Amino acid sequence: MSFFKRKKRDRFIDLLVKQAEFAYEGLVILLQYVREPDDSLSRRLSDMEKEADEVRRILIDELNRTFVTPIDREDIFTLSLTVDDIIDYAYSTIEEMALLDIRPNPFVERMVSLLTDAAREIHGGILRLEDHPNVANEHAVRAKALENRVETVYREALADLFHQPRDVDHIVDMLKLREVYRHLSNAADRGDEAANVIGDIVVKKM
Repeated sequence: MSFFKRKKRDRFIDLLVKQAEFAYEGLVILLQYVREPDDSLSRRLSDMEKEADEVRRILIDELNRTFVTPIDREDIFTLSLTVDDIIDYAYSTIEEMALLDIRPNPFVERMVSLLTDAAREIHGGILRLEDHPNVANEHAVRAKALENRVETVYREALADLFHQPRDVDHIVDMLKLREVYRHLSNAADRGDEAANVIGDIVVKKM
């Protein structure tokens, strides 16, 4: 039997970690979908998004009933919101691709792959917030760098998309793809905000 016991995490950190797990796992599913579209993946992500929403509802209920919190109430609320938005945008992306019969392309796959890596860093940052804030901040910095790369690919994708439209059908396809690109860019924005909140929390803890 080990003499060392893992310190129990604060319940708010636990809930935030769970949200971040869902966001990362949701993007893993989206990445699988853009590599090999399958309706079952869309259903899995839909179910996961509902579970993530439930975790956020529990966190907000706990926040409303708790006077003293381990980190600022506003930071808990904002971090929870931004992480929840990441999986929401992942779901809206897969939903639109399925409904509008949009075939993934290399730009979509690159953006989703980068977002998945960034979500993993955000999860790592939240996981380390309580005991190793400096390590948490390193995760946040890496997440922001990955989000910046998503925006670079997004601009490249738009430039390629609007290069010499061929006919009306092509224009319709362009508009559909632009919506998908926009969802992924929005997911990157929310991930960037989550990383900023992690950084703010670390500064306040120092």
